[in-house]
Amino acid sequence: MDKSQFQKIDPYDWFCGLGSHITIIKCKFLKLYYIIFYASLSADIISTVEFNSTGELLATGDKGGRVVVFQREQESKNQPHRRGEYNVYSTFQSHEPEFDYLKSLEIEEKINKIRWLPQQNAAYFLLSTNDKTVKLWKISERDKRPEGYNLKDEEGRIRDPTTITSLRVPVLRPMDLMVEATPRRIFSNAHTYHINSISVNSDYETYMSTDDLRINLWNLEITNRSFNIVDIKPANMEELTEVITAAEFHPNQCNTFVYSSSKGSIRLCDMRTSALCDNHSKLFEEPEDPSNRSFFSEIISSISDVKFSHSGRYLMTRDYLTVKVWDINMESRPLETYQVHDYLRSKLCSLYENDFIFDKFECVWNGTDSVLMTGSYNNFFRMFDRNTKRDVTLEASRENSKPRAILKPRKVCVGGKRRKDEISVDSLDFSKKILHTAWHPNENIIAVAATNNLYIFQDKVN
Repeated sequence: MDKSQFQKIDPYDWFCGLGSHITIIKCKFLKLYYIIFYASLSADIISTVEFNSTGELLATGDKGGRVVVFQREQESKNQPHRRGEYNVYSTFQSHEPEFDYLKSLEIEEKINKIRWLPQQNAAYFLLSTNDKTVKLWKISERDKRPEGYNLKDEEGRIRDPTTITSLRVPVLRPMDLMVEATPRRIFSNAHTYHINSISVNSDYETYMSTDDLRINLWNLEITNRSFNIVDIKPANMEELTEVITAAEFHPNQCNTFVYSSSKGSIRLCDMRTSALCDNHSKLFEEPEDPSNRSFFSEIISSISDVKFSHSGRYLMTRDYLTVKVWDINMESRPLETYQVHDYLRSKLCSLYENDFIFDKFECVWNGTDSVLMTGSYNNFFRMFDRNTKRDVTLEASRENSKPRAILKPRKVCVGGKRRKDEISVDSLDFSKKILHTAWHPNENIIAVAATNNLYIFQDKVN
């Protein structure tokens, strides 16, 4: 094996001293390279993945409350093919476990969502949230340190003023590069229920946080006050029929946002109409086919993710079995419907008994809104080309990560005679699933989180 193709890195006991390590493997398949980052503990299970606006940084959050930021390798004249590799840039503990003594509830540290703010200066800013608290983090570099204080010695101890006989001018001395993550704002005590999503507004001054029943609007500079813009909590909780599952701001119009519900509906709201947007501007909902009605209909119709296209013209939603694309000018039915794993329809009873039917899969657009991506079981992820109507199923697994290996499209056999390259639906491993994915904003680079493994796929560089 060529050592240049298999490299282990142990950067200062990343993942906060848990002794985890990273294996980086470069390998050709379908004109792709991929990198695998893996750890071993349950706290390392990745719960969110997000590129920043330029794609130079990639952040992941995990169940242990940690955020790991990867930075893209800069292109060099000596090694032009290294461009595109992502290496660990910063690791920090974003949230700690807490306990609500009034309600006798434990608040876990799991990172539910990460959202980057556009870069305004040399530092980077991101929002991270667990079930109750949103934090604004600043990530900055420092490669110089001041020396020559008058009132302090070199070790930082205060000097006796009577011993100071001359005035010194402090100077900056070079030092090893240090990446620091500091919390700049903490937004707390505004949600009674668990936060499931956050979204930064296009005005870059406000953002919204969403829980099961309410959506709050925050100013990034104000931590002690938020405005409730959606409240679907009924006066009598016994009359509760649906909950909010996801929400997102329009990419260009700062007054428009959308949220999805567990009943399969999507509501588009305009904050110019009223301060409280309980009355939506548009309702996107597909009528149910009575012939397909079953005990599981309401469960599998629950929308787990909703995303605006980059142009703002379309909406993409993910329910348990399908991905749908909606035109915001047509509310009656989806423009496109893609079957993610329709072969599981006969397995719904078993999936219900094992709680897999409640898994929340995310979906993403590529940079040109022409391709959709979402996850599935058995570490499969699906891609759908909107122009050619072609789709592909790929598998992200360490078993297929040998150097020079070719990752072939996978097919699932439902019944009858199984071909050599197919896998039976009865052989699928439902404990291995890809819930979280991200797509580079400008290039064909994707990040796929499979439990505690992070796979990064990139177009082949010739």
